[in-house]
Amino acid sequence: MTPADTLRFATRAATGYPLRTALMVLAMSIGVAAVVVLTALGDGARRYVIDEFSALGSNLVIVLPGRSETGGVNLNSLVTTTPRDLTVSDAEALRRAPHVLRVAPLSVGNSEIAFGGRLRNVLVLGTNADFLELRRYRIGQGRFLPAEDNTRASAVVVLGATIRDELFGNAPAVGRMVRIGDRRLRVIGVMAPSGKGLGMNTDELVITPVATAQAMFDTNTLFRILIEARGREAIAPVQQQIEALLRARRGGELDVTLITQDAVLGTFDRILTTLTLGVAGIAAISLAVAGVLVMNVMLVAVTQRTPEIGLLKALGATGRNIRLAFLAEAAVLSLAGAFAGLALGHAGAWALRLAYPVLPAWPPDWAVLAAIGTALATGILFGVIPARRAARLDPIQALAKR
Repeated sequence: MTPADTLRFATRAATGYPLRTALMVLAMSIGVAAVVVLTALGDGARRYVIDEFSALGSNLVIVLPGRSETGGVNLNSLVTTTPRDLTVSDAEALRRAPHVLRVAPLSVGNSEIAFGGRLRNVLVLGTNADFLELRRYRIGQGRFLPAEDNTRASAVVVLGATIRDELFGNAPAVGRMVRIGDRRLRVIGVMAPSGKGLGMNTDELVITPVATAQAMFDTNTLFRILIEARGREAIAPVQQQIEALLRARRGGELDVTLITQDAVLGTFDRILTTLTLGVAGIAAISLAVAGVLVMNVMLVAVTQRTPEIGLLKALGATGRNIRLAFLAEAAVLSLAGAFAGLALGHAGAWALRLAYPVLPAWPPDWAVLAAIGTALATGILFGVIPARRAARLDPIQALAKR
């Protein structure tokens, strides 16, 4: 039998039993679709988290009050004890480090904003002029905070886009006075819409000078300090300089935690990549189940087609030809199931993107290739036993069953 004859035999055998073929293709397609959809979900989550952290800015180092003793970056790094608070003077000292480009102190609190009888709760962020460039935000109207000393409590505020719309509607906001807590502040700018990032809706922030926010909340401490290095190669020297400066200011004790953007991205990338591989492995189990079905159905097919096998052997087909014919049939069915599953999987990933537009749920290329390869390998592997049984049939006994 030539390769063309073998393929023709396998195709005719598959189409000759449409119900049996449909069941095997369905079983294989479900397994492939599961791999594609779950890897799209896992890889989409990984890319979403990485994009969110990348949106923080570039070459970023975050200083948190309190010391994490884990020696690495983990979820506990975001919640630390506070033996000694960060202050504006700490931020000023860090600004003088040679490899530091920008420093943005952060003071955060909740308050009420009121204008023209409208009142709502807002998150107040106290910072300085460097914050805009450091976070790569844009101003939609007016201007951002003035470049002034961090200890000056100017009575100005920049509104998020949503806050501006809710308070002023179609009226101009820049130049108007609003009340935040017990203070009256002049609106000098409105942020361009930017949406949610890392669980915080920046369109619903109001931004004031750091000293103004500290006076408003009666505190002299900072929530965080954001530092931008002059380049990616400067991140390590900046870390060393920050540690040296803060240790000197704290009598030789380093009671702060430093988190670099690359470390956070690397940690989440490893976690979510492992998760993606894990769910892909779980989904691949269904391909093994489909392979067992292929084996069982083809064992039945050997019994049904015994006379046909006997006739082929009587006409000169060897045991090797019979094995190849049955393995080709298993491969054809597996490939048909794989491509059907690929179509189902892409449809499922499309549905995920439709339901969750922020999630880039695209199946990775490696997962698609792995699913097709695994389906083909599984079908052939589980087709070996039926193929060997068919090849060992005695042609005279096989023909006697006609």
